Amino acid sequence: MNVTSADGTTIAYDQRGTGAPVILVGGAFNDRTTVAGLADVLAADFTTIAYDRRGRGDSGDTGPYAVEREIEDIAALIAEVGGSASVFGHSSGAVLALEAAGAGLAIEKLVAYEPPYATDAESRPDVTEKVAAQIAAGDRDGAAATFLEVAGTPPEVIEGMKRAPVWGWFTSLAHTLPYDLEICGPGAHPRKDHLARITAPTLVIGGGASPEKLQSGARVAASVVPGARHETLPGQDHGVLQHPESLRDMLVDFLK
Repeated sequence: MNVTSADGTTIAYDQRGTGAPVILVGGAFNDRTTVAGLADVLAADFTTIAYDRRGRGDSGDTGPYAVEREIEDIAALIAEVGGSASVFGHSSGAVLALEAAGAGLAIEKLVAYEPPYATDAESRPDVTEKVAAQIAAGDRDGAAATFLEVAGTPPEVIEGMKRAPVWGWFTSLAHTLPYDLEICGPGAHPRKDHLARITAPTLVIGGGASPEKLQSGARVAASVVPGARHETLPGQDHGVLQHPESLRDMLVDFLK
C-alpha cells in the first residue's frame, strides 16, 4: 500500500490487524521489514502500520532532505488511517516520533524506545557532513562504519560486522544515514524546546541489558517531555526489534 506525502513522495506501508492505529517508526539501518515482527505481535490488539521511511525500501526520496519532510510523511500516514494514531519509534526513529509529536501531529499516545540522546555533560562529534561526503564518494562501507563508531559501537565489533552477512544490509541503507544524523541533531542533544511542546501521553523505554549510554538517552527524553513515563524493559537491549514479543505487554498496557 502507498500514501503520498505533502511533497509528492510516495511512502510505502503494510497494514495489519484491527483496532486503534499504531504507526511503527524504525531507526537507522531499518525499513518496514525490521518492524514487521512488532507489527505482527501488536496486530491482535491494534491496526499496525509498518512503513518504509523515505529513501528506503519501496518509498520514494524527493530531495532536498529535511526532517520536516519525514514529519510530513508521518502526517500523511496519520491522515490515511483516520486522522489520529498512536506512534512507536525505535532509536533514531524514536527521535523522529518525538519530533513529530512536538510539531503538533495528531498523535494519541507516543512510545519512544531508546532515543539515542546525549546528556548535557556529553559531547558527541557531529559526523553528518563526513558521512554525507563518504556516501557522495561511493564509500558506503566507510559511511556505515563512521555512523556505528559515533553510535558507540566498538571497533572490533564493527570489523566483525563487516565479515557478516548483515553488513550488506547496512551498506544498502547507508545513503539514509545522514537523515538519521540530522534527525538526532548536532551532538545528539535533544531539541528541548520541541519536546517541551509534546502533549500526547508519552512512554519512554530503555532496555535493561543496554549500555548505560543508551539507557541514559531514554532517561534524558523522559525528563524533557512533559509528564513522560520512563520504564526499563528487563533483559532487552537496542536490538529489541528482534524480540518483539518482549514489548507486547508493556505496549498494549500503555497504548490501550
